[in-house]
Amino acid sequence: MSENKAPFYITTAISYPNGRPHIGHAYEAIATDVMARFQRSRGRDVRMVTGTDEHGLKMFQTARDQGRATIDLADEMSEYFREMYAKLNISYDNFMRTSDAAHHAASQAIWRAMEANGDLYLDRYEGWYSVRDEAFYDESELAEGEGGIRLSPQGTPVEWTVEESWFFRLSVYQDRLLALYRDQPDFIRPESRRNEVLRFVEGGLKDLSVSRTSFDWGVPVPGSPGHVMYVWVDALTTYLSGLGYPDTDGDFGKFWPANIHMIGKDIVRFHTVYWPAFLMSAGLPLPKQVFGHGFLLNRGEKMSKSLGNVVDPMALAEQFGVDPLRYYLLREVSFGQDGTYSAEAIVRTANADLANSFGNLAQRSLSMIFKNLDGVVSSDYASHEDDRALMAIVDDACRTLLPREFEQLAFSVGIEEWLRAVFACNHYVDTQAPWALRKSDPERMRAVLMTLFQAVRALAIAIRPVVPAAADKLLDQMGVAPDARDFDALEEADWFAALAASGFTVGQPVPLFPRLELPEGAGEA
Repeated sequence: MSENKAPFYITTAISYPNGRPHIGHAYEAIATDVMARFQRSRGRDVRMVTGTDEHGLKMFQTARDQGRATIDLADEMSEYFREMYAKLNISYDNFMRTSDAAHHAASQAIWRAMEANGDLYLDRYEGWYSVRDEAFYDESELAEGEGGIRLSPQGTPVEWTVEESWFFRLSVYQDRLLALYRDQPDFIRPESRRNEVLRFVEGGLKDLSVSRTSFDWGVPVPGSPGHVMYVWVDALTTYLSGLGYPDTDGDFGKFWPANIHMIGKDIVRFHTVYWPAFLMSAGLPLPKQVFGHGFLLNRGEKMSKSLGNVVDPMALAEQFGVDPLRYYLLREVSFGQDGTYSAEAIVRTANADLANSFGNLAQRSLSMIFKNLDGVVSSDYASHEDDRALMAIVDDACRTLLPREFEQLAFSVGIEEWLRAVFACNHYVDTQAPWALRKSDPERMRAVLMTLFQAVRALAIAIRPVVPAAADKLLDQMGVAPDARDFDALEEADWFAALAASGFTVGQPVPLFPRLELPEGAGEA
């Protein structure tokens, strides 16, 4: 099977639900969903797994402080993530909760495999631990905060912890990890993340504490009463349990190893040092790539409750529309780098690109076919050099340039190539002036409008992974069958003649992207 048709497995990070989802969760989910939809549209059998990482001390303490059972908090918070995914049109195949019995079985299976390989031993842990990060840090990594508080590299408080613990022999995997980074340079992307991890591992690895005894909210360590697994052993295993592991047939046999783990840059170390070492120890294949995307900043500032600038993605989707929000986040943020957003920027981009450019192109084209040709789609027209030149630009953008960039997760670059084709179509409308041709040369008008019909269809199919609801609404109006909306359909030469022969007629088109207005009271900061 060729690589471009092989099964494709992609995951988001498994979100920690001690609070409601924020715009960063939405951004990651949207980017992952766009890649999943894109690969499906390329004809690949895709699995997208997401979920909630519900164990660990932070969840335990949050629930305790609220005077409730930890599972009740997990149930409530997990549901907020499901609601966000539904609102944002996220097409995941499996939503895993680490509190599920099937996930416990998977976590215990990989534990036993690591133990059988001789990589787990019982000892006493003394060191610095960040509850907020659910991470252990070496003394050399810490900084001093106000009042003498010790801070992790993420700026979170750490506390001295002493307890009996199982340890994983991470130190023995240093050379194998360095060989992995050397031999598979795309294992960690973008390059800046790879360099950070390389420096960390070259500095030397210490064995990792992988169990806790100070609380019981977690996956029990098999054969070791009183111990629960370190939350990152458990959380990372979600990528396996989401495919049915430890059953190695079925989805696991078909889709593992993962093509891409899509994660935030702050958890790259866990995914590119601990995770591959665990998998090596358990004798399992390694994921092909870990991509650490950047943060979303609110008007250039990192979001925090103290600044009062934390934004609910559900509110943004309600205010501006799901497809405009999805489009903005992938169009304006160079994927892999930090990006900024504001209400003004969302409105400006959505109006310029979607309402004024693509939406207006589709509305004008279909309206003129409806009004001037009684909606009749016809393949009986004489093609002109200008028509062929336009379709060459559109075909290149939709069949070659956008797919090439999306394959590399360069979403903003791919959308820019698509947008150039949209601009070319609008220029073609202005120069051909079909409204004037109606009287002077009706046959030429027909050719122009039929060319535009074909161009709009191609543009809609290409951008469909980003704005699926709007693209499908447009393709419905154009009589394009639901099973003829993928990239293979762009290669079909006879689709237009077949549509015309079917007697399809265009009805009064419905606008795709109403112009957005800035919320009252909002303005440039």
